[in-house]
Amino acid sequence: MEGLKRSEAELVVYLHPSKTKLVSEAIHCELNSLLFKFSEKFDGVLLAYEVDKLMDNKAKILSGLDPYIGARLKANLLLFSPKPNIYLEGKVVKLAEESLHIVILGISACVITGEDIREELKFKIKHGEEVFRSRTHKRHVIGVGTVIRFLVKSFDEDTLHISGSLAPNCTGSVRWLVKNMKDEYLSNRGAEKRKANAGKSDIGGYVDEAAPPSAQSVHKLKRRG
Repeated sequence: MEGLKRSEAELVVYLHPSKTKLVSEAIHCELNSLLFKFSEKFDGVLLAYEVDKLMDNKAKILSGLDPYIGARLKANLLLFSPKPNIYLEGKVVKLAEESLHIVILGISACVITGEDIREELKFKIKHGEEVFRSRTHKRHVIGVGTVIRFLVKSFDEDTLHISGSLAPNCTGSVRWLVKNMKDEYLSNRGAEKRKANAGKSDIGGYVDEAAPPSAQSVHKLKRRG
């Protein structure tokens, strides 16, 4: 899925002097406080991290009224960084005639309003269940619990709220999109095979229309004439 990226970072974690006896635990505690929040420094939401190593054995004591200790380290980060015009996937948790509500990775919410749902997808109530169904592909159905692919229009860094769109044809139910792509691939392969076989004779040889007729075929033509 787009919007996910791995990054190697050099960080400085500031520790209170009272925590110097348990430096490793203190570092993890500070990094845990950054999880699932947008960071301008990382340009994304920190989903997970792995401390690679401390860059030196001696931490630097910072001057000030509260002399914190700065520990330099290297870490591997997993970030969620949604940008406009990229595609994300999420699960539908609620829908109505004029909106779809989606949750992404359990941390970010997205709303797709009616103006951003393409005309092909129509709201219907079937057996008491509210769904969006395609008018051209009857098996393409979006309901509560469906994982969908959508286009990002905007992202609010403070609330982690996304405004999305189902206007492009490549958006919708992920399950249907994958199956449809597979069917198209098989259909295209079949067409290519038929095209390749079109120039073959019944006995498996290629017919060369530009080649002169054989003596036997000329003899048959004379007899028929």
